[in-house]
Amino acid sequence: MIGFIGLGIMGENMARRMLESGQDLIIHNRTKDKATALLEKGAIWADSPAEVAQKADIVFTMLTTPSVVESVIYGEQGLLSGLSNNTLWVDTSTVKPAYSEKWAKDAKDQGGRFVDAPVAGSKGPAEQGKLHFLVGGKKQDIEEITPLLEVMGQSVQHMGDVGKGSATKLAVNLTLVQSMASFAEAVSFGESVGLDRAQLADLLLMLPTTAPVLDGKRDMIVHGTFETQFPLEHAYKDLQQLSETAYESGAPLPISHAAKELFAFAKQKGLGREDFAAVYLALKQDK
Repeated sequence: MIGFIGLGIMGENMARRMLESGQDLIIHNRTKDKATALLEKGAIWADSPAEVAQKADIVFTMLTTPSVVESVIYGEQGLLSGLSNNTLWVDTSTVKPAYSEKWAKDAKDQGGRFVDAPVAGSKGPAEQGKLHFLVGGKKQDIEEITPLLEVMGQSVQHMGDVGKGSATKLAVNLTLVQSMASFAEAVSFGESVGLDRAQLADLLLMLPTTAPVLDGKRDMIVHGTFETQFPLEHAYKDLQQLSETAYESGAPLPISHAAKELFAFAKQKGLGREDFAAVYLALKQDK
């Protein structure tokens, strides 16, 4: 049996794809109402993370922040307390590598195994099974879960030992968030000197200087509607984790630090729950 904990924007779609592929699935979420659709499709509800770990051979977690992960894994009814018989815990959350390394040790101490497997992709790719898994851990553990990852994604990249998947995800998000900030800044600048927003956005997206992933943000910026695919507050969280990890490794991040302050400003303006493309609104000049 497969376990899944965390049924938010990403987790619900990932769990649904596994269920639809014929897997027996046991699930848990902090709020049970988010599990309704999966329960109607045949998933089994667990009252605690520990119960998921006790009944599943492989447990996936997809959670928003390190503190949320730790609230799920520690404690009397936490996931770690239920690990036994070589259970494999696969964390797909975006966290800094130091957390993955710590949790791997804690899982081993409880008799379990650990793989960090964060994903590149947002709501749409999760729905379509087109995520990219960035994986750190032992080769045999990754081989064991690869068929499951291929149900949810289009590629599995083994980046090295535990923690290397998480490190890779931070590098990926560095380029993603910086690209979004640059695009939003370019459109905002263009408007300030009298250019048409839609025409400029279309031109920028046509040229090789703009990241192709931003095609999906064109309508958000042009029409001013930011339906959440990747929450802005999560982008800010990832930039903070980048900053902490770079401090620990000694890597300079001058551009990322500037982007982090911009996203912090946008979050302060109440845009945290909007899609991260809403950073444009923090730059836009009202006339």
